[in-house]
Amino acid sequence: MKLYLSVDMEGISGLPDYTYVDYREHNYERGRKIMTDETNYVIEAAYNFGCEEILVNDSHSKMNNILIDQLHPDAHLITGEVKPLSMMQGLDDSFAGVFFVGYHARAGSFGVMSHAMIHAVRNFYLNDKPIGELGFNAYVAGHFGVPVLMVAGDDQAALEAENLIPNITTAAVKESISRSSVKSLTPKKAGELLTEKVTQALENRHNVKPLIPPENPVLEIEFNNHGQAEWANLMPGTELAPGTTIVRYKAKNIVEAYQAMLVMTELAMRTTFS
Repeated sequence: MKLYLSVDMEGISGLPDYTYVDYREHNYERGRKIMTDETNYVIEAAYNFGCEEILVNDSHSKMNNILIDQLHPDAHLITGEVKPLSMMQGLDDSFAGVFFVGYHARAGSFGVMSHAMIHAVRNFYLNDKPIGELGFNAYVAGHFGVPVLMVAGDDQAALEAENLIPNITTAAVKESISRSSVKSLTPKKAGELLTEKVTQALENRHNVKPLIPPENPVLEIEFNNHGQAEWANLMPGTELAPGTTIVRYKAKNIVEAYQAMLVMTELAMRTTFS
C-alpha cells in the first residue's frame, strides 16, 4: 500500500506565528525541526501499520523546509519550489490514500495563520463556493481517484476537513486562540496523538471516498487590492469582474484550475505598494 503525505507548516504543533514558518525569521529553524519530527511520527505509524511506500511532499512556502537528513530513512521526499502540482506534486492513481499534515484553515476564516497560498488572497471560490488549500488539494486528489484519509493541523483545519470530507479522520494538535496564538500539545504529545490517528485513519480507509471535483470548474480568486487582481488578470483566459478584485477563470478540469491558481497567485505577488 502506497501513502502520500502533503506536509504544510502552519498547522504543526507549537507553531503560533510567522516567525516559525518564514525562513528569514529567528524561530524558523526550530519550526522546521518540529515539522520534520511531526512528519516522522506519521511515517513511522504508517509503516508500522503495513504501508510499503510513503512519498512526502514538502508543501510550505519555498517547499524546502523538511530536514531530509533527519527524515525517516525509508520515505521519499519531494522538495523544491517550482512543481507543476505544487502541494500535490507526485500524486497519481497508484496511491491508496493521502494525508495532509500541518494544515491550516482557509483565508478569511478563524484559525492560526489562516490563509490561501499567499497573503494577497482574500478568498478562493470553486463554482461560487469558498474553498481553501485543504479543499482545493483534496479535489486534486479526487481527480486521481485518491481519498484524503487524514488531516492533521489546528482545530479549525480539522473542522474544515470534517465539513468537507465525510468519515475523514482528523488530528488537532493545537487550538487556535487567535490568528497568531494557540493552545498546543507538546511535540511529544502531538506525536502520540498522530500515531493513534494514523492507525485509525488507515483502518477506516475503506469508509472514505475520493472528493470528486466539479466538471469544467469556474475558479474565482478574490484579491486584497486591485493591483494584485490586475497582475493576475494578465494570465490569458482570465476575466476581471468589473468593480471588484475578483479574477475568474473557466477551466476544463480541476488540475487546470489548480495550475491557473498557481500562476495567478505568483503574478499577484509582483504587486508593490506604490
